Amino acid sequence: MIFACAVAATVPLAWKGNSCGHDFDFHLQSWMAVAQQWRHGVIDPHWIEGANYGAGEPRLVFYPPFSWMLGALLGSILPWNVAPVAFTLVVLTACGFSMDRLASEWLPANAAALAACAYILNPYALFVAYERTAYGELAAGIWLPLIILYALKGARSQGVLVAFAVREKPNPANEGGTNCDMPRRSACRGPRSAMTQLALAIAAIWLTNAPAAVMASYTVAVATLWIAMERREWRPILPVAAGLILGLGLAAIYIVPAAFERRWVDIARAIDPGMRIADSFLFEHTGEPYHDQVLRTASWIFAVLLAAIAVSSGIAWKRRSPRSLLVPLLAVAAVLFALQLPWSRFVWNHAPELRFLQFPWRWSLVLSIVLSISLGLALKIPTGNQLKKSFALQITLILGAAIALASVGTHLFWQLCDEEDAVSAQLAVFRAGSGFEGTDEYTPFGRDNSLIQQGLPAVRALKNADAETANPVDSDNSEQQNPAYVASPQDQLPALIKAQIWQPESKAFTVTTQSPAYAVLRLMDYPAWRVKVDGAEIRQRPHREDGLMAIPIHSGSTHLEVAYAATRDVLWGRSLSFVSLLVLLALGAARRKRRALGYYD
Repeated sequence: MIFACAVAATVPLAWKGNSCGHDFDFHLQSWMAVAQQWRHGVIDPHWIEGANYGAGEPRLVFYPPFSWMLGALLGSILPWNVAPVAFTLVVLTACGFSMDRLASEWLPANAAALAACAYILNPYALFVAYERTAYGELAAGIWLPLIILYALKGARSQGVLVAFAVREKPNPANEGGTNCDMPRRSACRGPRSAMTQLALAIAAIWLTNAPAAVMASYTVAVATLWIAMERREWRPILPVAAGLILGLGLAAIYIVPAAFERRWVDIARAIDPGMRIADSFLFEHTGEPYHDQVLRTASWIFAVLLAAIAVSSGIAWKRRSPRSLLVPLLAVAAVLFALQLPWSRFVWNHAPELRFLQFPWRWSLVLSIVLSISLGLALKIPTGNQLKKSFALQITLILGAAIALASVGTHLFWQLCDEEDAVSAQLAVFRAGSGFEGTDEYTPFGRDNSLIQQGLPAVRALKNADAETANPVDSDNSEQQNPAYVASPQDQLPALIKAQIWQPESKAFTVTTQSPAYAVLRLMDYPAWRVKVDGAEIRQRPHREDGLMAIPIHSGSTHLEVAYAATRDVLWGRSLSFVSLLVLLALGAARRKRRALGYYD
């Protein structure tokens, strides 16, 4: 049923074609660039060569790797126009099984599967998959239910998780007091097991989507504090805190470079007007039509989720579903609703990293989990012989609902591709090597990527490092960020340029001139580039306003090498991840030893 619901949500993409949503270009370009780097033997790429019209940008340093690695893998084995469809199907299926794993702790198997289908087909998931095509955030939905599950497991001292719904029975054979009489064997696993599972899930979400990882971290912290205050003891906090720290350590290979190198780029552009929290509270109006239209859609989705939670929780309450579970669910919904209102601005502005969520309605991802569980609690699910008799009816109703919801979602959220946005057009641009517009927040600090000219040669020899050799020729293009240009020869010197290597992260070439000059590369300068001139490393390079790399050269023949190198922050990140992995393996070995001795943990 879970797979069938994922197929129902994906079939419209195969039938109507890819939905060219808000971030479709961004992700497809990244996937193609990564696949190209893999063909060049670069397993862990950092640089998107085609961005900024061939000058590139360090996008892969800051955008977590899971989505672009999965997309590049699918694009390497499938046609590129099929890769987004396959990505959506794989991710939604995984989201369903993850939600089923969480819901199964409180619900019978068929009700848990229903909750999983609701998680796949809820309006926010379809909005993200179709209108936003925010593939990283969509993939983060895989890990969030698991994080909540393992955080609750880790926080329990004597079976807190299962005590929500079932009275606990101590097992005298287990001296640690872990509950092992529960139907699910997973309930028998103690805090150490849950801690390692939580660490893996935390690492996974940080390697998938940073805003979702921030939301997950806050969700885990609040849930753990709730349990600690309810039980009036601090022991539940320890395994969860340890799991969080270990998970951050495992993901340090991404987190440390992204956090450290933020000072090298203009990351504040990510929260420019229109992208700020204050501009996106529930049903806010900024006067910018496109922003307001998206906000209106997201606001209605949030309102629909809240209404559905209220109705399903009311039904579950009347049916005497466990109130120790319903109350926390309703409390979470209330807190998330409060965060959508302007008076919560103080929290958004002062809570660490929270403002980089950009949009308060991103919390709909967490709210959809509340909806899925409340729906599972509300519906009266038959069991035993009654289940066998009504099985066909259940299957029919769920499939019918899946098809209906997918159809409505497609009608509301599917985005028609413009001619230049279509996969075939983007693939043609990528193969031509002309490049595409860059991402503002990944522009090196103090540079203006809007000044980068289109159609520049790979290397030019200029009299002055900051000289311009081109001027705009089409005044009708003045509204475009990067209009077309033609060369102006007054500052350019004649030069013979021979390239030996010209790959995205490695370049070697020789420039021959009759007088000293500056070799200006069609390459955005960035501190991670290591430049050698005739074998000697050049650390200080001239500044250009457009951010292109300028290297001083002498008269005659000059050999230059430019390579992307691992900076200290990258080495620190790798070291922390390696140490964290050793700790994780040690914990796993200790757990296996205890199980061999007859203990679960």
